[in-house]
Amino acid sequence: MSVTTGLFYIFSTVLLIAAFRVITARNPVHAVLFLVLTFFQAAMIWMLLKAEFLAIVLVLVYVGAVMVLFLFVVMMMDIHLDTLRQGFWKHFPFAALIGVVIALEMSAVLMGGFRGTDLAAGAAGAPSISNTQELGKVLFTQYLFPLEVAAAILMVAMFAAIALTLRARKDSKHVSAGHQVRVKAKDRMTVVKMTATQAAPEPESQAAEVKA
Repeated sequence: MSVTTGLFYIFSTVLLIAAFRVITARNPVHAVLFLVLTFFQAAMIWMLLKAEFLAIVLVLVYVGAVMVLFLFVVMMMDIHLDTLRQGFWKHFPFAALIGVVIALEMSAVLMGGFRGTDLAAGAAGAPSISNTQELGKVLFTQYLFPLEVAAAILMVAMFAAIALTLRARKDSKHVSAGHQVRVKAKDRMTVVKMTATQAAPEPESQAAEVKA
């Protein structure tokens, strides 16, 4: 067994264990950390397949951005674990059935895709060009229009998220920074002149007796 094959088995074993712990961990923070470990192992398998660009993108985008965001959200939210566990065994048979169906479909696709293919012959005749360069050529030539559409959709989504965040709400005490800068001293405080002493008001009972 070669070194590459041994590393593949090690990474695959850790990936499967971490993926299993994602759905069985009782603490949501631990589940997110196991998911981060799963992404790292998947990136290592991409490196073994000489797809270094996909491996780096997986680490930077999913681990460095998405999973860190999920981790902070889970840690800041007050999640009641007892509420999350309610109804687990009630929905477990249906979830297990869906998992078995997905596993069978993936097995059928993988067995059908790798059957009868000669990877060694293809690798021997492949040119010595980096995967990143070839991917860039394909993205910016053949798939340029779908890439621009995806970029426009993401930009619109970003603008919508900013607009929803900064919109004025009636139930929030919003203060404009521009108004605070342009305000003057006379607008901040009003001086009211009052007498130093005032006569105490008469009780209602005494006032009624005097009138009687």
